[in-house]
Amino acid sequence: NASYMQNKGFVYILRSLKNNKFYIGSSSNLVTRFRQHQLGYVKATRYIRPLKLELFQEYSDINLARAIEQKLKKLKRKDYVENIIRDGSIAMGP
Repeated sequence: NASYMQNKGFVYILRSLKNNKFYIGSSSNLVTRFRQHQLGYVKATRYIRPLKLELFQEYSDINLARAIEQKLKKLKRKDYVENIIRDGSIAMGP
């Protein structure tokens, strides 16, 4: 189903190899978005490159992915993000 492919979303966690900080984001096109981060097109991560994609999780639609991204960003807890990466999945709903 083509519409499913267009509407799916991803939440991703990047780690700066420069300062070891995390960046949480969401996108409907993970590959293109990661490339934008690596090339310096994203203001929030431009000065903390290079970046490593630590984890990504697919969701049924981009709106759900954005809701999860916002919840994760509000936590502002590095230990929680590290646990997500260690566990290999984001266990939270919108």
